[in-house]
Amino acid sequence: MAERELDVLVVGAGVVGAGTALDAVTRGLSTGLVEARDWASGTSSRSSKLIHGGLRYLEMLDFALVREALKERGLLLERLAPHLVKPVPFLYPLQHKGWERLYAGSGVAMYDAMSMARGHGRGLPMHRHLTRSHALRVAPCLKKDALVGALQYYDAQMDDARYVTNLVRTAVAYGAKAANRARVTGFLREGERVVGARVQDVEGGGEYEIRAKQVVNATGVWTDDTQAMVGERGQFHVRASKGIHLVVPRDRIHSTTGLILRTEKSVLFVIPWGRHWIVGTTDTDWDLDKAHPAASSADIDYLLEHVNSVLSVPLTRDDVQGVYAGLRPLLAGESDATSKLSREHTVAHPVPGLVVVAGGKYTTYRVMAKDAVDAAVHGLDMRVAECVTEDVPLLGAEGYRALWNARARIAARTGLHVVRVEHLLNRYGTMTEELLALIAEDSSLGEPLAAADDYLRAEIVYAASHEGARHLDDVLTRRTRISIETFDRGARSARDAAELMAPVLGWDKDQIEREVEHYQKRVEAERESQRQPDDLTADAARLGAPDIVPL
Repeated sequence: MAERELDVLVVGAGVVGAGTALDAVTRGLSTGLVEARDWASGTSSRSSKLIHGGLRYLEMLDFALVREALKERGLLLERLAPHLVKPVPFLYPLQHKGWERLYAGSGVAMYDAMSMARGHGRGLPMHRHLTRSHALRVAPCLKKDALVGALQYYDAQMDDARYVTNLVRTAVAYGAKAANRARVTGFLREGERVVGARVQDVEGGGEYEIRAKQVVNATGVWTDDTQAMVGERGQFHVRASKGIHLVVPRDRIHSTTGLILRTEKSVLFVIPWGRHWIVGTTDTDWDLDKAHPAASSADIDYLLEHVNSVLSVPLTRDDVQGVYAGLRPLLAGESDATSKLSREHTVAHPVPGLVVVAGGKYTTYRVMAKDAVDAAVHGLDMRVAECVTEDVPLLGAEGYRALWNARARIAARTGLHVVRVEHLLNRYGTMTEELLALIAEDSSLGEPLAAADDYLRAEIVYAASHEGARHLDDVLTRRTRISIETFDRGARSARDAAELMAPVLGWDKDQIEREVEHYQKRVEAERESQRQPDDLTADAARLGAPDIVPL
């Protein structure tokens, strides 16, 4: 990237930054993407994992946002990433006879109608009204007195960190250059104009000057910090709102559908997640460490209390397998309540050569990326093609359905159980063939990882060889979800995973020890933070673990 001037340099590889890099490179622009830590290591790996129109925004009469998000949901499900984005049913319990069914039912009907009107909703079943007895058959976990009836509707979900990694790889496949562990330390200026960035190689050492005709700041909750490097007061401010999620085993909640419940401030989701449920989320202001937001004991109690208000068999602390906390980047408005701040996004050109994109929601990342590149194009002295990402499937999408239909044959050919083949297809799409080639070379890679048998050993090797994973933390937390899907938070898998990564990344025995030790400390710091009563003490406990693994 430092060798010749780029058309566009994108700072920040969350979903918006990765999407912006893909948008720019598919318009024929020379594009670079730099990320201080790992792909999606901030907000974009810690969401509710939902691709949704935002049913509650209908109630706020934000029809434009819902319409836009529903169109994107349809595109992702049907065309752009059918291997990664899947339909998921939700049950909305009704607690009042008569008026509530009419009120909520008309909202869900409008939601479905808006989806169909965009021409991208046909992949999902329509909503339906259920009696109380029918609802209890679908979700036996509910208390009988918690509902008088229910509505069932569909949205979609994905593994957010895996999706971003795939976006980055797709951008690189079209010619973008991307580097993680590459921290921007300042911007290059010529007079008023931003003409690039100084980038520090966090691991290899050294600093590089990357020149670019336009720089896009897509750093989410770090937007204000990045803006400060230009010495300009931003035209808008981004506030961080913390949302925490609990992960519990599937057998703790007896239901065939996800749940959506009202709370006094927002909504609570119980979302199917493989052999688990994700319960979330909270919505509280956060002004402490942005890199490692901590979930406090009070946050966990809040979620348990609200979900237990409708469950016939309540969840306890002992049922909680994983906990994660993320920060939403909200555009700061007049209201003090973060749940009322806008999920709209905005794009600004604070100084020549610099574009800032902020706000928004995961589902509409492609629209945000398009708007950011449109703004950058205004500053380029050249004709540039229109956005084409509506028609650019992600890597692994092309031919996915054909492979899915052939999954029994693939299982017979490879000797893997068909459930394993399905797991791979839903994580890698047609790139599954690359993992099967690894297993064909070394049959031990077809075995499950120690103490995390949902994942094959080949997936750990592939994360390091193909997906830009540089550390054990990257693999156990983001390339896989072992850190939230096992009671030991991945501690028992750590050494096995590190030894699989070592030959790919050239680690010696000492580095393997450092990786394992760093990961164990991180797990212990997170556990300690979750025992603390409030944000301040939880943050202090979480910061007890070192941030960077020494090489």
